[in-house]
Amino acid sequence: MAKEPPPINPYRPIQSTGAYRRLMMAYYFMVKHPSWFGKKVAWITSGGPVEPLYAMGILPFYPENYGAMCGASRMSVSLCEAAEHRGYSHDLCSYALTDIGSYFTGKGPIGRLPKPDFLICSNNICGTVIKWYEIQARTFKVPLFFLDTPYIHNEIHEHNLHYVTKQMEAYIQFLENQMKRSFPEKRFQIVVFRSFETITLWREILNLSVNRPAPFAAFDAFIHMAPIVTLRGTYWAAWYYKKLKRELEERVKKGLGAFAREEIRLIWDNIPIWYDIRNLSKLLASKGAVLVADTYTSAWAMEEPVLTDSLDAMARAYATIHLNRGLEYKIEKMSNLIQHYEADGFLMHSNRSCKPYSLGQYDMRREVTRRTGKPGLIIEADHTDSRSYAPQQVEKQILMFLEMMKSRRTE
Repeated sequence: MAKEPPPINPYRPIQSTGAYRRLMMAYYFMVKHPSWFGKKVAWITSGGPVEPLYAMGILPFYPENYGAMCGASRMSVSLCEAAEHRGYSHDLCSYALTDIGSYFTGKGPIGRLPKPDFLICSNNICGTVIKWYEIQARTFKVPLFFLDTPYIHNEIHEHNLHYVTKQMEAYIQFLENQMKRSFPEKRFQIVVFRSFETITLWREILNLSVNRPAPFAAFDAFIHMAPIVTLRGTYWAAWYYKKLKRELEERVKKGLGAFAREEIRLIWDNIPIWYDIRNLSKLLASKGAVLVADTYTSAWAMEEPVLTDSLDAMARAYATIHLNRGLEYKIEKMSNLIQHYEADGFLMHSNRSCKPYSLGQYDMRREVTRRTGKPGLIIEADHTDSRSYAPQQVEKQILMFLEMMKSRRTE
């Protein structure tokens, strides 16, 4: 009986994934049962300052991260439809629809979302979160704190940073009122130190993919970014990334890549298409193409400025994240990623659900190509709602793009 042929470009599994899964299971177990641990739970937007929460002993829960889990589990469509049946528009962000649907149905990878004691909303990622969190605050009848960060079109003005610092002071006061105790400055210093340590480790992990072959693909980063989001500021996040970094450094020493064959290096822009990560990875791998970096996971590397326990430093850090910056910044960042990782081209996800991330992508593609000489492809989808995705069309576009790149290299 004939044996099946080996995979065209076999993927090398990351051994640390087992530890990652146990860590995230423990995190979600705690936020599902906070009373067992004497904790309160705060929902917080993905760009919100989490360090003060951990300093106060509060468990943060990220609805966007849970939406990504639902998307990867291919549960989002039914949850979005449940929200739409209650009158919410299909045009809303599918993260919001997914989480609202999960609340109504009690369904999801871990069941119904944990009830918050209060909510922390920052508009440094988008404007949708403002109304989303207002709705949830009314639904759960809990307090909401809104951290306002002015949009940075070009230059960073000191009066804007001063304004955000005042917001941070109000944030601390809000937490003190909710917890009925003073803010622990010494504990906060420890949390910020661990947060900066975790950010540094994450940056170093992502930077390992400058090596050829890249030991860590962007598809890996999409999964292993969860601790930098949910557990930033804890001992466990730093512990896990030290373990992951050691494994990847060993790959570099041995000359092993995330895939057995790496002929084309690509950069990804925007949130992943969570429900199709595996298929897209296989498609690219079949042509020897590897995503070596992306604008999404690198946003948590916070390359500038240095995060310290000063509220001024925190204000600067959280006001200058990727989605709160203008188009010129994003063009420069993409161009720098292409040059730093010596990429051959880039893929851009035009994301129906995330207007702030997708706005200006056609201008961005043209300008990045002009600056770097590298071609780019824009594909249309939604980060969790597969109803807005035509996989066969996208696959055809990607295959044609890769063939075009290969023909250019042989000319």
